[in-house]
Amino acid sequence: MAATRVLLDTGPLIGYLNRKDQYHGWAVESWAALSEPLWTCEAVLSEAIFNLQAERMPLDSILHYLDIGIIRLDFSVEENRADMLILMRKYADQPMSLADACLVRMAELNDNCQVFTTDKDFLVYRRKGRSLIPLLAPF
Repeated sequence: MAATRVLLDTGPLIGYLNRKDQYHGWAVESWAALSEPLWTCEAVLSEAIFNLQAERMPLDSILHYLDIGIIRLDFSVEENRADMLILMRKYADQPMSLADACLVRMAELNDNCQVFTTDKDFLVYRRKGRSLIPLLAPF
């Protein structure tokens, strides 16, 4: 059986890098138990970079993790546009962010995965219509 692919969301990434974040301890402990790489999308990176810059935190760590392949990108919004639009319309009441839609779609494309998140909306989201998304989460 192939190793579980871990899909990285913004919350644990920020928690891991920001000692002041409420999820810092949990994110560091959880991350340490994972096998690398962690997979994500550009939308998650955009949110994380925006949040780090808002806190006036350096981007060196996140850029380093990308450079050495600890964090990897393996998703195309354009190639998955139709499915993502369906998801975003379905979950408009949440509301579903672009990053969330990317991760749900990534979970649909990877049966053996779990989403590493602090976002409780993932308790509501379903992949392939009705299947629970396996989570690595503090709740």
